[in-house]
Amino acid sequence: MKFLLIASFAESLTGFRGPLIAALQAKGLQVHVTAPGLAAGERTRLELEQQGLVVHDIPMQRTGMNPLADLQTVWALWRLMRNIKPDYVMGYTIKPVIYGSVAAWLARVPQRFALITGLGHTFQSTEGRPGRLESLVQRLYAVALSRVRTVFFQNPDDEALFRSRSILTSSISSCVVNGSGVDVASFATAPIPVGRIRFLLIARLLAGKGVRLYAEAARRVRQRHPTASFALVGWIDDNPDAIKQEELDAWVAEGTIDYLGRLADVRPSIEGCAVYVLPSYYREGTPRTVLEAMAMGRPIITTDAPGCRETVIDGDNGFLVPVKSVDALEQAMLKFIEAPELVERMGQRARQIAEEKYDVHKVNAVMLREMGIA
Repeated sequence: MKFLLIASFAESLTGFRGPLIAALQAKGLQVHVTAPGLAAGERTRLELEQQGLVVHDIPMQRTGMNPLADLQTVWALWRLMRNIKPDYVMGYTIKPVIYGSVAAWLARVPQRFALITGLGHTFQSTEGRPGRLESLVQRLYAVALSRVRTVFFQNPDDEALFRSRSILTSSISSCVVNGSGVDVASFATAPIPVGRIRFLLIARLLAGKGVRLYAEAARRVRQRHPTASFALVGWIDDNPDAIKQEELDAWVAEGTIDYLGRLADVRPSIEGCAVYVLPSYYREGTPRTVLEAMAMGRPIITTDAPGCRETVIDGDNGFLVPVKSVDALEQAMLKFIEAPELVERMGQRARQIAEEKYDVHKVNAVMLREMGIA
């Protein structure tokens, strides 16, 4: 039996889907993976091949809506599937879900699934009439998802949105899982650093991830508590919502942000912080970095927004703040500085919730059961 997993970003196959791939292999399936940028000899390709995976490179533009390029992607996926004849196909993120599902239907793959890992900047506004891009993406999703057996969502808000807008019809089943999960053994509890309070944000440097809000709140807090520090991990990519390099340089130059760059292993940065912050309004699935910080025993400040709100019980393992409110974000940060005993207590609860709800093995067991791989 063969399983084909389609991604738009090659590194996500190792960083986000590694445990799921291992679970599929443990069930005796031959796992094929495909993504753009997996040319022969490329580092990520070699890592995947060392895990016993069959790796395929495909043409796919992660961003943009070039019809000819996207048709080329569908054609390449169809040819790949006709060649390897998978029994199962699943795509995640927008283009793999849409074009992968259509190609799998055309190639007559018997078991077709989709994983919605968040809606990103396209669906940031859910009030009023959708814009042209949002309307187009909705129509494409509706066509693609009508051709799969089950759609997996990572939070109930996304599932409800797809149902309410008839993107997902009553004839297609859906299942909400607790994000991508986290390996609670690999992200083990670490002692809280003694001394000054250090906050941390890990994200692609997008406005929607709340990076600008974080920097502004940090600036305000440091005016009252100069010893507080604010670390930032991530990178600027080609997303239209990305912050400018000049902004990042200015934050660093004025001492507001301690920029750590893009890290292959984020655990040392989490270990070095007291509180993890994600002021996102990006339409997350369930933010993986929040789960990793929870597993390591860190309290969370995040927004009362889809995907984020599921991770925090306000006042228990952290604080939920309104979307785009710098004032509320600043006040939540000040609570930890002025009552540092909250860090230890809420951090312990965060670890408990990670173990009970977000253990990656529990999440993957649900997905495999829903796919009939038991």
